[in-house]
Amino acid sequence: MEIKKRLLVVDDEENIRELLKLEFTDLDYEVIVMESAFNALNYLKDHQIDLVILDIKMPGMDGIEALEKIISTQRGMPVVIHSAYSHYKENYLTWSAAAYVVKSGELEELINTVETLIREQG
Repeated sequence: MEIKKRLLVVDDEENIRELLKLEFTDLDYEVIVMESAFNALNYLKDHQIDLVILDIKMPGMDGIEALEKIISTQRGMPVVIHSAYSHYKENYLTWSAAAYVVKSGELEELINTVETLIREQG
């Protein structure tokens, strides 16, 4: 039996978390959802994750700060920025993410990006 790849979705919007959980679970991923970057970082200390999908605009610690912490503590962990704000693509602090996908009603780009990055991991 093949082990399911584990995704961590970090977004303060419950409807986004639940939508992504449903979509990626249907694609045979194990999906863990967190509403804050702080909770996600604590979770990553003790759990193995294959890829993180990370929002930027969140209360408390934002996604850019969380990205920096994930990159420094979880070497090689692919992080996909998933934000409604396309202008953050210009911010050099987001360039260390494996990918940047602008939120939309269509999830095809996000799904394709995640599947490509998971495949590249081997």
